[in-house]
Amino acid sequence: MDLQRFPGLILAAAALAGCATPPAAVAPPAPAQPPALRSPVQTLPERFVSVESPADELDSPASWTTEDGRTWVIVTAKSMHRLVVYDGDSGERLREVGNEGSAPGQFSRPNGIAVHGDLVFVVERDNHRVQVLSLPGFHPVAMFGENELRSPYGLWLDETGPGELQVYVTDSFMYGKRHDQVPPIAELSQRVRRYRVQLTPDGHLSARYAGAFGDTSAAGALHVVESIAGDADNDRLLIADEEANRPSTLREYTLSGRYTGRSLPQDAFTAQAEGVALWSCADGSGYWITVDQLAPLTVFHLFDRVTLAPRGSFKGTVTAHTDGVALHAASTPSFPAGALYAIHDDRALAAFDLRDIAHSLQLGDRCTR
Repeated sequence: MDLQRFPGLILAAAALAGCATPPAAVAPPAPAQPPALRSPVQTLPERFVSVESPADELDSPASWTTEDGRTWVIVTAKSMHRLVVYDGDSGERLREVGNEGSAPGQFSRPNGIAVHGDLVFVVERDNHRVQVLSLPGFHPVAMFGENELRSPYGLWLDETGPGELQVYVTDSFMYGKRHDQVPPIAELSQRVRRYRVQLTPDGHLSARYAGAFGDTSAAGALHVVESIAGDADNDRLLIADEEANRPSTLREYTLSGRYTGRSLPQDAFTAQAEGVALWSCADGSGYWITVDQLAPLTVFHLFDRVTLAPRGSFKGTVTAHTDGVALHAASTPSFPAGALYAIHDDRALAAFDLRDIAHSLQLGDRCTR
């Protein structure tokens, strides 16, 4: 989603002191300060920003460790209907995968992406499906969702047992000639669809539709959805609601699809709440990293993993208008404690060192040891 909100602040004029006294001149109102910037936002230089490729319209990244220990960051390229692979330590562009079409190995507006083991799951908006490919060769393994998905965007994978996954897919179907009308609230019960996936040792994959969910109350409804991420240890899903005419936030659901009545503070996000990733620590603590899709610079907000209390915000020196993010917690040569990868303005991949984030926001070292 690329729309932005920049709310204004209306100031009331002071009351007149008396009827016979002419009104004093009223100074023009000061520009409103965006809510997300009222508390200090730290500035962290990116460790790299890749060479820009505007034609790709990059959207979402996912990381994978190769057999020889290298880190790949696989990014969806919507306009070119392909995947782009970057080196996770340097940002070097390594290869492109796929082209436009509906056959296995082809894509149509790929958007969300996630990796499980040696499999990469790709959401295709215009093919109305999730396609699964094996790594490192990107060989097609399976496709599912064509019978239910209408306009899918994001996904999150939950490993529920050996060889078993539950796949959550956001489905942001719209109405009207321009596909810009939110469905009636009763239909918002279909905003997230679930699939039960079975993986066999010989590489066979099967998927079964497990239904849809979405609250249909005014407080909990998901109007326009894309980003989704979960935390199985705390029975939590965070789902971004991005409708331009409403305050954007991330709503909290349980893994079973029940709205808890909680959302992240709506005034934390000046633009749209976009990408979301969980930074887990070995002791069970951690942080949610969320995106405030701003230009000229994206602001990243951190919230406590358990309590959802705000823990600080930062921005880069280049990264703007971010869609997706991916957190790679494993050590790499350039990032001994891991990296946060973020899309810059639909055209490049940026990387932040997790040690820099922890130091700047005074988080301690429990997540970076």
